[in-house]
Amino acid sequence: MKTLYRVLAPTAVLAAMAACGGSPEPEPPPPPPPAPVASRPVPPPVNNDADAARRAREAELARLRSTMAEVIYFDYDRAEIRADSRAALDRKTRILRDEPTVRIRVEGHADERGSTEYNLALGSRRAEAVRAYITAAGIQAARVEIVSFGEDRPADPARNEAAWSRNRRAETVVTAGALTASR
Repeated sequence: MKTLYRVLAPTAVLAAMAACGGSPEPEPPPPPPPAPVASRPVPPPVNNDADAARRAREAELARLRSTMAEVIYFDYDRAEIRADSRAALDRKTRILRDEPTVRIRVEGHADERGSTEYNLALGSRRAEAVRAYITAAGIQAARVEIVSFGEDRPADPARNEAAWSRNRRAETVVTAGALTASR
């Protein structure tokens, strides 16, 4: 029994000390403060309204350029404005009205059939038909230059009806002023 007493006595003393609030274990030290983080400059807040307005202006300029670049097509051996081209010419005319500093060149083209002289004259009549349409809508003739390339600058070099129909055309090029999308 002596042996049991020797084993239980120290255990009982330790239990009593714990129950009586004997010497508590030391508290752990507080964690160290976080290391300083290299600060990065904070970008200024994005002005979404200004960004949206910029994107809208860019989209409008792209639309204006695309409209001015729309090609006007003609029937074989004809220089009359086709019904399907009038809407494109009306859009071009609206832009010219809204952008009074813009000047354009209308380039007339023909397919390869016919003599060089005939095709130059036909290209000129096509360019003149476009200018007449635009000036009849109120745009000053001095803002619309014309030139004929005849058959010299084909849009499609193939020698078939599909290619020839793409080559019978008038193209518009902005030569002065700037499209501003100020509307």
